[in-house]
Amino acid sequence: MTARIIDGAAIGKTIRESVRQKINSFIAKGNRPPCLAVLLVGDDSASQVYVKHKEKACAEAGITSKTFRIPTTATEADILALIHELNQDRSIDGILPQLPMPAHIDRVKVVSAIYPAKDVDGLSFYNQGRLAWNLPALRPCTPAGVMELLKHEGIECAGKQAVVIGRSVLVGLPIQMLLTHANATVTCVHSKTINPEKLAKNADILIAAAGSMHLVTKDWIKSGAVVVDVGIHRKADGKLTGDVKPEDALELASYFTPVPGGVGPMTIAMLMINCVTAYESQF
Repeated sequence: MTARIIDGAAIGKTIRESVRQKINSFIAKGNRPPCLAVLLVGDDSASQVYVKHKEKACAEAGITSKTFRIPTTATEADILALIHELNQDRSIDGILPQLPMPAHIDRVKVVSAIYPAKDVDGLSFYNQGRLAWNLPALRPCTPAGVMELLKHEGIECAGKQAVVIGRSVLVGLPIQMLLTHANATVTCVHSKTINPEKLAKNADILIAAAGSMHLVTKDWIKSGAVVVDVGIHRKADGKLTGDVKPEDALELASYFTPVPGGVGPMTIAMLMINCVTAYESQF
């Protein structure tokens, strides 16, 4: 079997174009474009790259982006004060603190300080709570992007065995909830799981979000499974790869998301959708 590659870059481009058309219709009616505020604290090189990608995507979609580059020396109180200002600013529709932040900044306090209607990462207690209840809300971007990929490819979740490797609040936990709401039977595999390979090999849909390069090999993959690789790592040669050993997934899976070009572009695309949703909620 040779897996069908799910082209997240192409799907994400289509979504961003539809977002742009929607924004153009807002502007044609005399409205301002949506505006995203990004908080970049410190000089983490990976975070700077991610922020540049978001700025580029915003520009292509017609979203105004304002990046607040904040020195590592800033205090938690400084960050919270800025978020308070942005909450009150009606010209700002979305607020996104780039994670991770320096160790002296409590990310829970930072995320919790954002008005839920402007929480375009979908990580606040309010938005995660509405996700748990399967109520409309701003969804975490990467999990929402994974579900959009499955939907685009016509992959049915109902009745399927789904295994999620990882339990982070950013990806693992919310994707478990989204899959459950889609009527899959979901198992979580994590660092304390006994015999994780055995559980993973039962999966019809396998989501790898462990943050461990090439953790998932052929011993983890059932023949014909849908394999979604959320991980992203830089190899010694500078090339990007994921949590899944790609040659093994290509040999055994029916569908596979590559790294790069799979889930990553969808995360950005769903952020654009969340920005527009947050914008519309202000009118």
